[in-house]
Amino acid sequence: LMVLVGCSVLSTTQRDPVTIYSPDVRVPVDPAWPNADWSLVIAKPTAARVVDSPRISVRPVPGELQVYRGASWAQPATDLLQDAVQRTLEDSGRIRAVASSDAGILGDYRLVMDLRRFEADYAGQSTPSAVIEVSAKLVKNRDQRVVASRTFLQSKPASDAEIANVAAAFEDSLSAVTHDIVGWVLGNGGKDPQPSL
Repeated sequence: LMVLVGCSVLSTTQRDPVTIYSPDVRVPVDPAWPNADWSLVIAKPTAARVVDSPRISVRPVPGELQVYRGASWAQPATDLLQDAVQRTLEDSGRIRAVASSDAGILGDYRLVMDLRRFEADYAGQSTPSAVIEVSAKLVKNRDQRVVASRTFLQSKPASDAEIANVAAAFEDSLSAVTHDIVGWVLGNGGKDPQPSL
């Protein structure tokens, strides 16, 4: 987990130090992942405004969402997710080509993701877990048909309540959900059923 230190202006007269966390997600290739002879474009994930933010969200009690003071992600949560999935697919060598949607490339399939949760949740415990929930759809670009859809959920407990260890739990959770999404994408693109006539 890469940690950077910066400053954030909270008012015109006060500057508080901010620790910036940058998860370094490196997912090993799973031998069970199939090879894909098709190309993929990854759309920028969508999320609610409170989720799509560089602030690190924490849910101390059910129904209440806060952010950690003096800590931030290096990127908004949606960018962290997209970068992790794209890097893992690229590094896997299991797919013909993969690119982000802003690259201007038209792939055979498009991966659409909605990031529902990216938060530290205490869930009644003394230490939080890093919870990541993603709804994903694999779309055939030729006819805009959804060929597969699934919701992914990962929750990894932090070793304690210190923000550095909570951030490390997020790295574990993001790695796990990335592994699941990549395996699902590779496994379902080639199983694309043709619509009935």
